[in-house]
Amino acid sequence: MEQEAALRSHTGRSPTGISVHPLGRGPRGAALICSRGNKSMLSFRRVYMFSYNLFQFCGHTWILANTIARSLRFGQDALADTFYSVGFVMSLCQLLSALELFHIADGLEKARLLPRFVQVTEKNVLLVMVITLEEMQSKPVVCVQFFLWNVLDLLRYPHELLCVMDELPPAMLWARYTLWIPLYVLSVVSEGVTVYQALPHTESLASSSALNSTHVPLPLILVVYLHVLALGACVTVWQLLKERQDQLEKWSKKMKRQ
Repeated sequence: MEQEAALRSHTGRSPTGISVHPLGRGPRGAALICSRGNKSMLSFRRVYMFSYNLFQFCGHTWILANTIARSLRFGQDALADTFYSVGFVMSLCQLLSALELFHIADGLEKARLLPRFVQVTEKNVLLVMVITLEEMQSKPVVCVQFFLWNVLDLLRYPHELLCVMDELPPAMLWARYTLWIPLYVLSVVSEGVTVYQALPHTESLASSSALNSTHVPLPLILVVYLHVLALGACVTVWQLLKERQDQLEKWSKKMKRQ
């Protein structure tokens, strides 16, 4: 036994002549460990992205189904309490959407950072405004806004799910990068209407003692935000058009190679 161990340690071979490469020794062992580490990290990233997109997809599906069902059952009366019925889930989904900025920066998701940053900021700023101004929570425009947001996200998150599984049909790719742009424009218009309708309600909020001591002109801030919203939407549409062109070109080249 001692002679076999000495022969194996000096020659790297067993007495039968078969090469022995202990795990962690030599170039092969190091390469094997590195390969396993990369595979496990890749698998973890896939599971994480799949779980995140699945959660967002289920959340927005529930919100849209709830909104449509309440509208069909209660008619116009359902528009007044849309925020009370789905506001918490919507706020949770939009708060978690800030993680997408880190996904893009880390390479977990292939997308342009600037338009996603503008979209996440727009939604969260508007949600904070609606939560702060209770008078806005019963406005029909909030229901319209939630409906458009859900349609947009239900075009995007199934696309991301299929990308993680490497099974993306052409129809889904086209819908994600073509239908998404006009719907986004409608969503920005709805956001502008929401901010405009909130202007009269900010006067009572600005007259409160906490804000009056800091002399914060909330109506002026919202007017400035409307201009920033329009500018950000123009930049985002321009970036989305470029992203659409790049994605469709990649898909056409892939189909030609096949």
